[in-house]
Amino acid sequence: MSTDGPIILNGFSMDAVSHVNYGLWRHPADQTYRYNTIDHWVQLAKILDDGGFDALFIADALGLLDTYGGGPEAALRTGTQSPVSDPLLLVSALAAQTSHLGFGVTVSTTYEQPYLLARKFTTLDHLTGGRVAWNIVTSQLESAARNLGLERQIPHDERYERADEFLDVTYKLWEASWEDDAVVRDAERGVYTDPAKVHPINHRGRYFTVLDAHLSEPSPQRTPVLFQAGGSPRGQRFAARHAEVIFVAGADAAGVRRRVAETKALAAEYGRDPESLKFISALSVVVDDTEAGARAKLAEYQSYFSVEGALAHYSASTGVDFSDRDLDSVIDYRDTDSNRSLLSMFADGGRPWTLRDALAPRDGFGRTQNFVGTPAGVADQLERWLAESDTDGINLIHIVTPDSWREFAELVVPELRRRGRVRERPTGPATLRERLQGSPHVRDDHPAAQHRAARYRVPASTP
Repeated sequence: MSTDGPIILNGFSMDAVSHVNYGLWRHPADQTYRYNTIDHWVQLAKILDDGGFDALFIADALGLLDTYGGGPEAALRTGTQSPVSDPLLLVSALAAQTSHLGFGVTVSTTYEQPYLLARKFTTLDHLTGGRVAWNIVTSQLESAARNLGLERQIPHDERYERADEFLDVTYKLWEASWEDDAVVRDAERGVYTDPAKVHPINHRGRYFTVLDAHLSEPSPQRTPVLFQAGGSPRGQRFAARHAEVIFVAGADAAGVRRRVAETKALAAEYGRDPESLKFISALSVVVDDTEAGARAKLAEYQSYFSVEGALAHYSASTGVDFSDRDLDSVIDYRDTDSNRSLLSMFADGGRPWTLRDALAPRDGFGRTQNFVGTPAGVADQLERWLAESDTDGINLIHIVTPDSWREFAELVVPELRRRGRVRERPTGPATLRERLQGSPHVRDDHPAAQHRAARYRVPASTP
C-alpha cells in the first residue's frame, strides 16, 4: 500500500449484543443491549459518518455457536453473537440518516439464491445512492446447515465452487440483463421500459438455473462493492478472482503481509491488476489524552473480558471444540469444514501459539491487534501496522459501544487527518466504489465486467 495516502476506515460490528468484544456488554458504559433498536444504530452510523469513516462493516452468523462443549450454552450465557438479528434490514434506515457512509453487509452464498439476493442488493444500492457493499461469505457453522435444509455443511472447498457460480449469476443479472438506457419513462408513447433492452440471462449451471431477466433496473453501482474474507487456500483464490476489498487476518504483521502477497499473486493469474485490490484487517483501539489514562482504561476494559465467550466463538468458527483444552495448550492445524484460516493463522504464525496467546493476550481482546495510547501514539502504531502488514485500512472493533468509535473519531481521526491519512468528504453524492476506487462501476479487469450490457447479448433460450 501507499505509506502516505488515505486509508480505509471501517467500523466493524454485528447486529447482536456482542461481536468480538467478548463480555464487554457488561461494562456500565456499554449500550449494545440496545442493538435491536433503530435509535442505537442511527447513533452509531452518525458517529462514523461525521467522523470520516468510509463504511460500517456488519458481520453476520446464521446459527447458534454450539461447538464449544457440544452446545450453545456458553455462547448464550456470555452473549457471544447471540441473540443476533438480520443486518440487511438495517441499511435503509441508516442510509436515510447519513450522507457519505457506506454499508458493507455480510450475506452467505450457501443459504441464499442469486436471483433473490441480486434484487435485494440492487434495491439497497438504489436506496443508499450507491453506498452498499456485499461481504461475501460461504458460512462456517454446522448449526446453520442443520437449520437451513442440510444434514451437515457442504464441504469447505465445494462451498466456494458454489459461490463462484453464485457470483457469475449475479454478475449477469447486475451487469448484463438491463442496458443503461432500458428505462425510458416516455409518457407520451406510454413506454416505461424498452423491452428490447432487457435481456434474459439464460444461466444453466451445476448449482443454479436462472433463465430470465433481472427484476430491478440498474442501480448506481450496478454491482455492489465486493468485500470478502476467505483466508484458506480456496478462499484466497475466490478473493483473488472476485473481491475488491479483502478482509485479511494473521497472527502478526508478517503473517498478514504474506497472505496479502499470496492473494495479489493469484489476482495477477486471473488477469487482474494486483494493486487494485485493497486489504483491511481488524483491530481495536484504546485511546486517551494521556498514555497513563489509556493504560488505565485498557485495564478496566480487560476486567470485563470473557475468555469463555472467546473460546465459544473460536470453537464454532474453527469447528474444533476447545472446551477440554488448557489455555496454555498449543494451537495445531487440522482440516475442518469450518473456518480453516483462523486455525492456520496461528498454527503457521512462525512460533507456537497457545489459546491464551490467541484469545486472551496481555494487551488485547483476542484474535486482533490492539493499539493503546494517546492520539498521536495510536496513529503512529496504526501507520506502522499498515506499512509492515502491507494493508490499506482497518475494520475498527468497538470494545465499548458507542465510546470506542466516538473516541476514535474525536481523538484519532483528527490526528490522521493532519497526516493526510483520512479521505476528504465528497462535495456531492458519491458511491462507495468511487470513494474507494475512483469509479462507480467495476474495473474492466474484474470478472463482472465481461457481462456489461453494452457488449453482452444472451443467446436465445433453447427448449
